[in-house]
Amino acid sequence: MGYRKPSVVVMTNETTHHHSPRMFLHQLAPEVQKAMLALTKAATKGLEPSLVELVQMRASQLNHCAFCLDMHTKDARKAGETEERIFLLPAWEEAHGFYTEKERAALALTEAVTVLTDGFVPDEVYERAARHFPEQELAHLISLIITINSWNRIAVTTRLAPGAYEVH
Repeated sequence: MGYRKPSVVVMTNETTHHHSPRMFLHQLAPEVQKAMLALTKAATKGLEPSLVELVQMRASQLNHCAFCLDMHTKDARKAGETEERIFLLPAWEEAHGFYTEKERAALALTEAVTVLTDGFVPDEVYERAARHFPEQELAHLISLIITINSWNRIAVTTRLAPGAYEVH
């Protein structure tokens, strides 16, 4: 991943706050970074690149991870994803005709796995995904969802700033 160290200005009603990342975990724990990158590579194996980006963007939206959302939106655009599908992603359930049934099943599973505080992953959500993904592909999809959630937690906890990622 490409990083640059920006100083972000956050405007609120009363004050202006300058936020810099709390730390650069990838520099301080390079073995964790290396393992996470390997996990990402393994998780995405055999999955359609457009589906990978949709899943990563949706999880990042749910986790309020601005850094990852910025990154995966840039990557999706570079990979040819349409602006319309990117903009409609928060309302994918109502955006009929914009996402395939397979993508919709993956997005439903992404939401269920990402927001575990709402309860367990419902059987109907899992079974919907299982109808669209062969078992090995489903295993990779679940791994991808778990991986992006881990990345989101790293970025949110360390306060990585959106705009710091540059597409290569």
